[in-house]
Amino acid sequence: MSQLLVHTLRAALALLCAAVLVGCASTPVPGPARPPAGALPSAEQAAVAAPVRVRIPAIGVDSPVVGIGADASGALQPPGDADTTGWFADGPAPGATGPALLAGHVDSRTGPAVFYRLRDLPDGSPVLVDRADGSTVEFHTRRTFQTAKAAFPRDAVYAPTPAPELRLVTCGGTFDRAIGHYRDNLVVEAVAARGGWTIP
Repeated sequence: MSQLLVHTLRAALALLCAAVLVGCASTPVPGPARPPAGALPSAEQAAVAAPVRVRIPAIGVDSPVVGIGADASGALQPPGDADTTGWFADGPAPGATGPALLAGHVDSRTGPAVFYRLRDLPDGSPVLVDRADGSTVEFHTRRTFQTAKAAFPRDAVYAPTPAPELRLVTCGGTFDRAIGHYRDNLVVEAVAARGGWTIP
């Protein structure tokens, strides 16, 4: 085999690997089709400090959190850094009444990203969210499900809840090389732990 052919094959393989790993460089989750009634911050919700870090010991996540929003088409704009988690800042903050949403990439051009192991997270696992006022709120995971992006259950994910809840979302399923995205989303639901407030 000629050296030229070897280099050509290596270059093609590198491009293929990059295409697979960049799969979640696009938005990991659709935004709400419209703000669900009661989902935007109320006076009580606005008083809750913004999240600054999320820790999930069971899968080794210890990530900074930044605010993210939706673009004109309604798609969430994820953090530019694959190791950073995004908080949907137009919804409740973690610990406020309602479903707070944290979204992150599953992988990137360089390898696994912040939520790569989210699919391995057992039900009942603690999720700790540190906030700007120095407090921490603890959630326990309740269930994990996978859904096609085309049929993303916006109402179930963004709809108001009577108590503080958390949604962790990333890409899942198979990678569609034609469009350069994963076909599905992985969603983890969590509820606030009883007595889960701590002050470091």
